[in-house]
Amino acid sequence: MNENTASAQKVAIVTGGASGLGYAIAEKFVNSGIRTIVIGRNEEKLNAAKEAFGALCSTISFDLSNLQGIPELVESIAKEYGQIDILVNNAGINMKKPFTEVTDDEFQRIILTNVNAVFALSREVVKVMLPRKKGAIVNISSMASQYGIPKVIAYTASKSAIEGMTRAMAVDLSPEGIRVNCVAPGFIATDMSAKALNNDPERKNKVLSRTPMGHLGEPADVAEAVHYFASDAAKYVTGTVLTVDGGNSIGF
Repeated sequence: MNENTASAQKVAIVTGGASGLGYAIAEKFVNSGIRTIVIGRNEEKLNAAKEAFGALCSTISFDLSNLQGIPELVESIAKEYGQIDILVNNAGINMKKPFTEVTDDEFQRIILTNVNAVFALSREVVKVMLPRKKGAIVNISSMASQYGIPKVIAYTASKSAIEGMTRAMAVDLSPEGIRVNCVAPGFIATDMSAKALNNDPERKNKVLSRTPMGHLGEPADVAEAVHYFASDAAKYVTGTVLTVDGGNSIGF
């Protein structure tokens, strides 16, 4: 109850919050009494999320690759809710393709959504956070930034950038009371990953055999880590990358 009362006034933005890991993060926030604004592209999924999460959740349909529209988007959120306490940069796109077949346009498209949009959205949200001298930003990275995974060169480049940006943002913003951290999920059982791994038994076996815990994580495991970084429990933690991977990144 205390946590709910303490965080009742908090306002969070979760990008890509209508499905997968973002959905679990938004659900955790709402259940903790945080007013949560979910930004996504799929109207149908957004409506379903809003219905599931109830009164504490609002949804906005917006394509974050539209960088020019981001300042206005953030301005309208700040105007409506008066403040932004938490930003979770979860939205991202992936593409699996052999290295030599990736075109410049395809590479650029991944970087645009996974890096440029994260920067632009964070910059505008920080402008809202600065006058109050407080806020928490949580970026979502990936195992792809921890070691080499075949056929995902653009995604890997984008997530490596996110981890570097997390540290640079933390150094710039922590003196102003804004903490910046990053969660790097391992292999988590979402609809998307389940489909990919079940269709490729060899890959699934490889994933599990090098994960000391021997099983996939759940979206809620990632949501708990994000909630920790966003909460006052992490008030002296900034610039860190937390792997939530069952030991996969240190497994052999």
